[in-house]
Amino acid sequence: VQLVESGGGLVQAGGSLKLLCAPSGNIFGSVTMAWYRQAPGKERELVATMRSNGMTYYVDSVLGRFFISRSIQKNALYLEMTTLRPEDTARYYCAAFSSGTAVPQEAKAPYTSGSWGQGTQVTVSS
Repeated sequence: VQLVESGGGLVQAGGSLKLLCAPSGNIFGSVTMAWYRQAPGKERELVATMRSNGMTYYVDSVLGRFFISRSIQKNALYLEMTTLRPEDTARYYCAAFSSGTAVPQEAKAPYTSGSWGQGTQVTVSS
């Protein structure tokens, strides 16, 4: 499956952005979708997940500020990011993992587990 992210940009601290991930096929019923982010010099870290049954998970650093959602009709996955902080600056990636596959807290190159998009850059200025 191919994944294409969009919606990144430059925003001031306290602002909001909504990222979009568009899969090449209708996969939401059979995979766990995830958003990751990677800042320069750091590992690619998990941000949020949505399982095929709609259950969500957030890492502590974004809990209450970021919200993962999907539209089955539009075949789209979203990450709404609010109250952004400079430390949220990173490249954000969409990923899809087959149901039953462990979703790592940190993904390491060459990212052979799951399918990945190319990412979209989010920069939060102070």
